[in-house]
Amino acid sequence: MAVFTEVGFDEADALVQRLGLGPLSALRGIEGGIENTNYFASTESGEFVLTLFERLGPEQLPYYLCLMKHLAARGLPVPEPVADPAIEPPSGHALSIPADAPCELLHRVAGKPAAVVQRLSGKSALAPTDSHCAELGRLLAHMHQEARDFPRLQPNLRGLAWWNDTAPVVLPHLDAPQAALLRSELAYQNHVAASSAYAALPRGPVHADLFRDNAMFSTEGDVPRLTGVFDFYFAGTDTWLFDLAVCLNDWAIDLPTGRHDGPRADALLAAYATVRPLTAAERALLPAMLRAAALRFWISRLWDFHLPREASMLKAHDPTHFERVLRERAHPSAQPFSSSAASGQLQAA
Repeated sequence: MAVFTEVGFDEADALVQRLGLGPLSALRGIEGGIENTNYFASTESGEFVLTLFERLGPEQLPYYLCLMKHLAARGLPVPEPVADPAIEPPSGHALSIPADAPCELLHRVAGKPAAVVQRLSGKSALAPTDSHCAELGRLLAHMHQEARDFPRLQPNLRGLAWWNDTAPVVLPHLDAPQAALLRSELAYQNHVAASSAYAALPRGPVHADLFRDNAMFSTEGDVPRLTGVFDFYFAGTDTWLFDLAVCLNDWAIDLPTGRHDGPRADALLAAYATVRPLTAAERALLPAMLRAAALRFWISRLWDFHLPREASMLKAHDPTHFERVLRERAHPSAQPFSSSAASGQLQAA
């Protein structure tokens, strides 16, 4: 989304033609984001997104690309990666495929691993209503259900282990109250992760970054209709509750203050529960996972802000936003949902 690596028109044209998409007619760098290089690519076959991966390597990327392909094959509105027809998909069970086996969904551009995916239609809802949140909640639950049998395994690479490794790097950049908050919350999350209640949480492939700018909605009609979700490049195997908490911390808060928005949270949770009701263990640990999700993005934004990489069009996110969210979520009076919404989501564990 930022442009770290400049891609020449001719090189991009050679790739899309090799993929059978026809000649390239336009190539435009995409602003926003801080992880990968992204371009909009127009061809006679349609509109696509070309992504160059700046941090992830070819041993990790097949998980993300194959998960997207898996979900798209199940009829979910996920951009399907374009395969190279010259590479035969590896046979056998996904877990038995060597990590260095050629992946037909993974390409190389400007010396970097790359992918080409369909560009979704619609527009992001940056000021979501209850209806937008309900649409998102239903789709998230369907994604969790349909990914149950996805055979590949890969941990959430921005999970607890990464928080523990990264916190010492960002601590020197914090003032005393911020450092105290980071240390205490990290200790709390390590304690939660070691508990039997956490071990009982259902888990599987998760998106782990489904913010409002990673979803698209139809601009036609008065009722919001979700047309797709994208940017799966933080996905991994984790608890579904963490994935839900990431969404609640973006879709159901007041952005200027980081405060909980009850109606939007209830709409998202109630819609999610129509597809997959929360278990008793999930209901009990939702407040802790809301704190965990806030901590994860506070640490990553601190890292990106204080230790930035050079890139054209790079706009680092303000880390104080998720500091506010974390303080709100950790407050003793914090409530993730109303009592009526909670009772509607509970099923026996």
